[in-house]
Amino acid sequence: MKRMSTIAFTLAVLVAAASPALAQNRVEVSGFFGWTFSDGVSGDAVLASDGNVYDKVDPKDSMSWGLLMGFLVNPNTEVGFMYSRQQSKLVFGGTTEREVGDLAISGYHAYFAYNFGPDDAVARPFVFGGLGATNFGSVDFNIGGVPRSTGSETQFSSTWGAGIKLFPGGGKVGARIAVRYTPTYVKTDAAGWWCDPYWGCYLVGDAQYANQFEFSGGVTIRF
Repeated sequence: MKRMSTIAFTLAVLVAAASPALAQNRVEVSGFFGWTFSDGVSGDAVLASDGNVYDKVDPKDSMSWGLLMGFLVNPNTEVGFMYSRQQSKLVFGGTTEREVGDLAISGYHAYFAYNFGPDDAVARPFVFGGLGATNFGSVDFNIGGVPRSTGSETQFSSTWGAGIKLFPGGGKVGARIAVRYTPTYVKTDAAGWWCDPYWGCYLVGDAQYANQFEFSGGVTIRF
């Protein structure tokens, strides 16, 4: 509930901030394709029926794509919403690697960006950061001839990146090149006890994140 409240609040702030841009028709719409390097989380070692020990679950590196809409509140400040999708596979790792099944990873992020230089420049570098959620879709697989399926999971995530927009001749259609990092909180493992003379002893947790590193290129249209 807290995660969904955070996302809803972020979207409300985004809509309020975008209102002046909507009134003045400063809107950019982009589509992008790329490649995403992904890693997952580790856990307790499990001896499987195939004789191997597995202690890690990872999404496989794969192609990705996405759409975003940005509203320029002023010539340099942009707020918007980004949807991304990675069509991956779930992989168990340990003494060997085993592909389990197809895994779709979807990202939903409201973002804030700063565009450098004048708004009519041919090249505009930018940086951005956002908050939202990442959904790990269900995975269908087969064990011993019996079909099974994992449930989907949605977790809070942030996203951070940088890139450049190129508008040859100062036109409305340009290219967008970017790199992006998206860490998604998955779980917290107990890491041990920490004792302090004033605060006493308490259990320390080790948070684990699934990470996505994306390199992408695409088309941007501004209105």
